[in-house]
Amino acid sequence: MEGRVTTKIRKLRRDLGLTSAIVALSVGVILPVILSTSLGIVTLAIGESSDAIVLGVLIISFAAAATGGAVVVTVLLGRRARIARLQSDLLANVTHELRTPLAAIRMYSQTLLLGRVADDPPRVDECVKTILRETEWLEAMVDRVLTWRGAAKDRRTLSFTRAPLTGAVEEAVARFSRMVAPGEVDMNVNLKSSSPVDYDRQGIATAILNLLVNAYKYTRSEKRISVSAVDVDHWVEVSVEDNGIGIPPKEVGRIFDPFYRVDSRLRGKSTGAGLGLAIVRHQIQAHQGEVYVQSDEDRGSCFSIRLPMASDLGSD
Repeated sequence: MEGRVTTKIRKLRRDLGLTSAIVALSVGVILPVILSTSLGIVTLAIGESSDAIVLGVLIISFAAAATGGAVVVTVLLGRRARIARLQSDLLANVTHELRTPLAAIRMYSQTLLLGRVADDPPRVDECVKTILRETEWLEAMVDRVLTWRGAAKDRRTLSFTRAPLTGAVEEAVARFSRMVAPGEVDMNVNLKSSSPVDYDRQGIATAILNLLVNAYKYTRSEKRISVSAVDVDHWVEVSVEDNGIGIPPKEVGRIFDPFYRVDSRLRGKSTGAGLGLAIVRHQIQAHQGEVYVQSDEDRGSCFSIRLPMASDLGSD
């Protein structure tokens, strides 16, 4: 609790400092500009000689240039403030998200180390499996941050292969299954598509895994997730549907933005950095595909991605 309060105080000080700088700059420029402009207008109005007219024009031009400079500096300061806030929020969210699996790994490791369950093989097996699950979560979190970093800087080169999308879907489902406890999620996988698609398997598997993780986080205790792959016209469509809290209509347009997360009152105890859906959109756009969502509050959401069939790539 003390750490959270300290973080909030530091964030407030930073925001107040940047806001004060913007206000001081605005006041310090606006007042002289108003006075200079007024002087220039008066000079033009009462001046009869060419020198007075030139002086008036110069004063007004100077005021306009000062206004333009102030606007540019204010925009840059505002942009800096937004970037600093995003960086701070990312660090705080990632740190908070990492604590949960790390705490579980530490607790079960200490249980094994102290020999508290040495005479209980089922408990030993449970501890080991829990550690492995939490390790999968940690790896997925690190992969998500690294994937976004590479995507933001366009550092990763896609390696396309022609094959059905079901391979990437099965890979993502298998990895997700290792991240959750047996029976924790009621999974329904229905893969009907066998059409070939030119795609980067790692990239699409990562996108689908992010959709599965997103569905897991925003469902309640009775978690039901359905995954399907079907052919729709000249597209292969993969959908991930859940029975979660849903998304308010006003939030739908922003959920794919980097670092954006829905209202905290709706997301409950779920954590995250707000990168999962941004990575999904980036990956699908890199494949000339489409991503969209259908959602009803308190009833669940269905995220779908569409990639063009191999025979239709490059066609109108």
